[in-house]
Amino acid sequence: MFKLIATCTTAMLLGTTVLAQEAPMTVDQVARPGGTIPGNPEIQLVQVASGFLDPTNVANAGDGSGRIFVTERAGRIKIVDKDGNVQEDPFLDLTAINPLGSDVQTGFVEQGLYSVAFDPKYSENGHFYVHYASLPFNGDGMIVRFTVDPASPDVVSPERTNETAKVIMRIEQPWYNHNGGQIEFGPDGMLYIGSGDGGWEGDPYEAGQDLTTRLGKILRIDVNTEDAPYKIPADNPYAGASSERLMQLFGITEEQFSQIKTRSLPEIWSYGVRNPYEFSFDPKSGDMYIADVGQNHWEEIIYEKAGDGGHNYGWPRMEAAFCHPMIGDPAESECSIVGTLPAAMYPHNTAFPGAPEDTTSAGCSVQGFGVANYGGMDGVYLAGDWCSGRVFGLASDAAGWQFQELMQTGMQFTAGGYDEEDNVLIVNANNFYLADQGPDTNPPGSLWRVMAASDVPEGATLAKQAK
Repeated sequence: MFKLIATCTTAMLLGTTVLAQEAPMTVDQVARPGGTIPGNPEIQLVQVASGFLDPTNVANAGDGSGRIFVTERAGRIKIVDKDGNVQEDPFLDLTAINPLGSDVQTGFVEQGLYSVAFDPKYSENGHFYVHYASLPFNGDGMIVRFTVDPASPDVVSPERTNETAKVIMRIEQPWYNHNGGQIEFGPDGMLYIGSGDGGWEGDPYEAGQDLTTRLGKILRIDVNTEDAPYKIPADNPYAGASSERLMQLFGITEEQFSQIKTRSLPEIWSYGVRNPYEFSFDPKSGDMYIADVGQNHWEEIIYEKAGDGGHNYGWPRMEAAFCHPMIGDPAESECSIVGTLPAAMYPHNTAFPGAPEDTTSAGCSVQGFGVANYGGMDGVYLAGDWCSGRVFGLASDAAGWQFQELMQTGMQFTAGGYDEEDNVLIVNANNFYLADQGPDTNPPGSLWRVMAASDVPEGATLAKQAK
């Protein structure tokens, strides 16, 4: 039996009926595979391009060019034009810009170039941002801004790379995994940063619940400044608010507040995440979905209403909707739920220690793709699993959240994003966790577009369905 304790939003305490597009308030309201999302859509994955070396992220520049940008783990960004042709020369190459050679640490499969995000005013200022594991700084996360030369919009030269590099943030990493990695501009123009708990098993430093570290957080900063790396948005939950305001904002008592460290970092938007490797904003509503990679038993997808920061998502006290660490069947456990529950979750082969093995809807590492508002889908968040190749859809109806398996592909999904028409894009790699051959020698990966099955053009290359 579970008991609900204070979360970082007073809405969690106002009732027990889940509403459409609201976070669940009980474990039973957290969606699991087996539901049917509105419209019961049929989708296909249509190949756009291939030949990428350990692709880790995909984005567009929003400049009307139709180009798609694919990050490769080694430290390169490749351009795919609107016809699906892959430019031979990288848009950005971080592998030969310092005396050590590469600026990117790739010694472990979870390290490398994680993500790219283009400034909302990219067409005017040419700024774009990358997040990567730094080799000179022993794997610490580096968020760096570069500026493209208008005379060379498709290739940032090594000289230009060095000349325009501006370090925005360094995130110290105690270990080599759980780095998070996604960076993306929200509909509010702020830069959001997914930062993992720093690694090792079970978050031994309890970084997820420590408000004095950037680890285990979603961060939010304003990079629209030239005289400093970034500014703190005035409406960030910890942006200089008084203790009285924080208690009011989070709906907690003075006693509960006294247990929170007072030197909370103002960059924090939300906390209690393990490895938010991918997150997405709904292009239509601005709502946020966070694919938070789980520990040993559960993967979770977090829903956050647009502009609703300050949530505690539980890690490491919670794994998905259950207490962590698990010592047996959570249905028989007496423990309190910490924080805001996820919208959906799915199990590993064993849902808890000692559980019978079940591969019916299992996986091992959730990867978020994006929100589809086309092809019969309205606000459907799409995600996949790195191990099983399953593709899931998450949406809500009058009864609450619905979580549906849409495909089984057998592919190793690593990330998702959007093209300029807000179609959802996916990249897959072939970098086996325990047999990593290195980012330049693993089998190549591909870029895919999610389409309604009825809209697939004749002759398109489709993802193979796993049997």
